[in-house]
Amino acid sequence: MASTVPGDPYELLGVPRGADDQTIKKSFRALARELHPDVNSHDPEAETKFKAAAEAYEILSDPRRREIYDQYGHEGLRSGGMRPNFEGFGSLGDLFGAFFGGGFGGGQSGPAQGDDAIIAVSVTLAEAATGKATTISFEAIDRCDDCDGSGAEPGSKLTTCDSCNGAGVVEAVANSPFGQVLQRRACGACDGQGQIADSPCENCDGRGRVVRRRELEIEIPAGIDDGQRIRLAGRGHAGERGGPAGDLYVQVQVEASEHLLRDGDDLICVLDVPAPSAALGVTLDVEGLNGAVAVKVPAATQPGEIIELDGLGMPQLRRSERRGALRVVINVVIPRRLTDEQRSLNEQLANSLTEENLAAPEGLGAKLRRLLSSSR
Repeated sequence: MASTVPGDPYELLGVPRGADDQTIKKSFRALARELHPDVNSHDPEAETKFKAAAEAYEILSDPRRREIYDQYGHEGLRSGGMRPNFEGFGSLGDLFGAFFGGGFGGGQSGPAQGDDAIIAVSVTLAEAATGKATTISFEAIDRCDDCDGSGAEPGSKLTTCDSCNGAGVVEAVANSPFGQVLQRRACGACDGQGQIADSPCENCDGRGRVVRRRELEIEIPAGIDDGQRIRLAGRGHAGERGGPAGDLYVQVQVEASEHLLRDGDDLICVLDVPAPSAALGVTLDVEGLNGAVAVKVPAATQPGEIIELDGLGMPQLRRSERRGALRVVINVVIPRRLTDEQRSLNEQLANSLTEENLAAPEGLGAKLRRLLSSSR
């Protein structure tokens, strides 16, 4: 196998060239633990990095290899037949388990927690605002009722596995950069359970678990947002060998509304106001969560202005007494296809307007910001 060390093993382990054996060992163990899958699962190159660190340690922990490397580098090690020794290690779990006494590479003979389950549920925006009780149906792994999870046909006996003597794990010797190490793996004969049924359960084929459809009443809380999850502890897949069940996660999908857009706890809608009404002031209805809502549009309202109606938005999750606002964006509509009479009236209005009628209290900068924001 070619060297996996990308550069100087001293640099990779972060030790000086004159470091003693204890310093090198301490640095390697700290670096290797950083690559444990439980804390480094986001890095797809964790196994490659770990093997590189192990090879660096193999070089620096062996006085002869270290001396050759110091004089001739990696080429000296290769030409001298001193290639890294990883026979018998096919994964990061095997390597880490050999160096640090297992932890995730060995078998399990005791109870094991079941996997989590996830199911998606769709609700309308109005249902998300009020909360909703609903029934969900999903397939999950459950303990077999016929054998009570033992895997043995009722009345049949469980005998100790001859391959592992009831331990559920078997041991094997493998080579590592530290020499020969003892590895523990789940027993293949009894699948890590330590016992074998004389007559396997017919209902579950000796597995102790079956797949069945469940129905469950759940409560979707008021104020929940699209993409949020509800966790139901212990409602997931059944555990193995008497272990606890996993959790059930309900992924909530809030359907888009035709009239309302959600922004946190606020709701946004657009109100079309004819230009004459915007100039004179008018009261119009918009579609809110619970039907029509009257909106008073003040006289001289400009395009893009926002009218906020407090307390008409979404409730805060788990604090339903507090609600956001309904933000009404004013869209001033310019009339099209005027009749002759309407055109005449508009011409009279246009001819009668003065600078005083058109003067705005806002400055140029504020006006530009308003116009640009309303055009988005």
